[in-house]
Amino acid sequence: MKATPLLGWYRGLAIATGVALLVFCGFMVAKYGFGAAEDVTTYVAMLHGYLYIGYFVVTFMLGQKLKWPMGRLVLTLAAGCIPFLSFVFERKVAREAAEKLPAGAGDRQPAGV
Repeated sequence: MKATPLLGWYRGLAIATGVALLVFCGFMVAKYGFGAAEDVTTYVAMLHGYLYIGYFVVTFMLGQKLKWPMGRLVLTLAAGCIPFLSFVFERKVAREAAEKLPAGAGDRQPAGV
């Protein structure tokens, strides 16, 4: 199977989406538990939403490339909406892709300028 930059994008977006979701959960506790940070919560929610859209697209494309069954694809897509789960799936997907893709597929590649 040919090396793909999708794995690098997936890993970055999985981590960014997971961090944004955890920050969002913290702001939700602050908003509804203590009545604080109401305005900021909206912006953090939007940030997580935009990151999740990117995560969704890249995960779908990577799943198609790695020929995941539908159940695996849906679970991996849902991992971006469940706290801490995107970190777990990121490690599993990186390990699996390292076996299926040639060495260095997830590494940074030169720009080719």
